[in-house]
Amino acid sequence: MSVLDVANARIRFGSYEALKGITFGAQQGQFVTLLGPSGCGKTTLLRAIAGFIDLDDGRIGIDGDDMTGVSPERRNTAMCFQSYALFPHMTVFENIAFGLRQKRTPKAEIEKRVAESAAQVSLQTQLSKLPGQLSGGQQQRVALARALAVRPGVILFDEPLSNLDARLRDQVRFEIRQLQKTHGFTAVYVTHDQSEALAMSDLVVVMNGGKIEQSGTPNEVYYQPVNRFVADFVGTANIMAAHVTGRDDATGHYRATTPLGETLIASETPPVAKSVYASWRPEDAVSRPDDGPGANIYSFEVRTRSFLGNLTDLTVAAPEKQESTFRIQVLGQSSINEASTYRFEIAPEKIRFLKEAVE
Repeated sequence: MSVLDVANARIRFGSYEALKGITFGAQQGQFVTLLGPSGCGKTTLLRAIAGFIDLDDGRIGIDGDDMTGVSPERRNTAMCFQSYALFPHMTVFENIAFGLRQKRTPKAEIEKRVAESAAQVSLQTQLSKLPGQLSGGQQQRVALARALAVRPGVILFDEPLSNLDARLRDQVRFEIRQLQKTHGFTAVYVTHDQSEALAMSDLVVVMNGGKIEQSGTPNEVYYQPVNRFVADFVGTANIMAAHVTGRDDATGHYRATTPLGETLIASETPPVAKSVYASWRPEDAVSRPDDGPGANIYSFEVRTRSFLGNLTDLTVAAPEKQESTFRIQVLGQSSINEASTYRFEIAPEKIRFLKEAVE
């Protein structure tokens, strides 16, 4: 069942068009992330869903009802802000109860729901404190409890973890996802952090310049990016020009000339032009120290080597175009050294054509 429908949403601020015909939907219980760089329109879209900004064109539907002209408090939504938006003079109890009081909920029901929501985010012993007496992580939990208390169908998150340190961010990220699964609400979550998007989402909507570049599951946007922007923004990608010369008789794979040299590319869909962009991930290259047979085996000179704990990150020179470099990542602590040459294999199935021609 579709809970949220955004159709051809457009917003202009003077001559600047912040949203350029955005269309997407969210199903009941789905976790949807709006992912993109600063200024791409994701927060503007979120605030339009909440009712804080009016559309200049298009439509937003919630639970099948057109939200045109409907005020924020009358929508079946709640919002968790980047700044938490807590009232500093109110206790934790009063902050959590705020939305319920706005809806004229009976006092006994308010007390019940505040207690339940506080317990769900481990704040039951903090209800008498003021926000200034809490840590950043606790303040974020107050904001989440306030949203949960009104029992909305859709909770909107505007980069809620950006003010937390890395370790706490991972913890609260897990808690938000678990609460979403437990309660079954639909989440629309704004972030510029691709690791958050990949870890939390059922659906990732990648935005850029007020438009949607691609939407799909985390696996789809990571392993099947449609263009250079998505490939480069979601994770780390090696992007290269590929001039397609034909098909391999033995395998049926596409043959292409790339900075790697002659390259086989396995693709279910044909390239959009003879010269297109293709991409592969740093972890797709597999060490091949032996001289055995294989496809796409190349010798790379290692320019730089960085040990990152769980993996070793390499910058290597392209075999056929030394001025071009690629990234390769190998698990754990590697014995690979800088200024040395090593053989790696990149399986044809790991290289993807992007839907973007080389001009």
